[in-house]
Amino acid sequence: MRFRPATADPADLDRAAAYPADGPVAALTAEKIREELAAGQFRPEWTWFAEDEDGEILARALWWGRADSERPIALDCLQVRASVTDPAAVAAGLLAAGHAAFGTLPLYNLSLPRDWRARPDLAEAVAWRQKAAYETGLTREIERLRYEWTPAAGTAAPTGRLVFREGTDEEFLDAFVRLSHGSLDEHTVSELRSMDAEELARDDIAFYSDCPGERSWWRLAHLPDGTLAGLALPSATPYHRNVGYLGVVPEQRGRGLIDEILAEITRFHAAEGADRITATTDTVNVPMAAAFDRAGYEITEIRLVLEEPAEA
Repeated sequence: MRFRPATADPADLDRAAAYPADGPVAALTAEKIREELAAGQFRPEWTWFAEDEDGEILARALWWGRADSERPIALDCLQVRASVTDPAAVAAGLLAAGHAAFGTLPLYNLSLPRDWRARPDLAEAVAWRQKAAYETGLTREIERLRYEWTPAAGTAAPTGRLVFREGTDEEFLDAFVRLSHGSLDEHTVSELRSMDAEELARDDIAFYSDCPGERSWWRLAHLPDGTLAGLALPSATPYHRNVGYLGVVPEQRGRGLIDEILAEITRFHAAEGADRITATTDTVNVPMAAAFDRAGYEITEIRLVLEEPAEA
């Protein structure tokens, strides 16, 4: 078995795009793969094959990054031919080769329908992918709900319960630190095992600053008397407007203010002409999921995230 990245030869990239995506896990179309390659979000060196001794491609892995990324951010697509008797072993070898070349362990985003556990063929296809990811260091598993808003859902009018304003970097840092206390977000809970709240806040600010959205979109949320209630960070992906980050400080939770903050983000994007706003939340974050439901966001898929665990 040989594991290798694609070359810049157009014929090799055509092989990557045309690879038959057999199996029940949805794969990207050849057209979409070519679009991502043209945008620099897929690259030859991030596109890996497992080949047999005759050069037949038995597996394909496509890692994704932003156009300005030095290294890939996420594994976007992993396929092994249905004829392979041990797909987990081949997939693990492919992932290990890619990780070694990148010098990092990008997370694996696996997009699934809501009923995937009730479909035996799909559950089996997920199981060997989980096994391969686990064997190559992606041992933390988070299940997220992917939501989507469209204009048909409408927007809620401001109620006056909160006032939104711009803020300094120091004010946002303080708000991020305060929001992390008692958070139900699995990433936040996990990261706080290995770093303090201020370190995590700085990492989160750096992450959202690097997203396609603008820093000028960010807002602090206050009660009318000036008390900090939370924050709203409208953001964007390379494809759509995105909810980004939002939250309520611990002492103001339980009053329904998360609805006000989500409504502000939704109104902001809608006023900018967004025809789609995406969002995700962990399945265990029941209050946030309920807020999305109330705001007219609809679940479009389950996102299973497999990633490297935080250092203890």
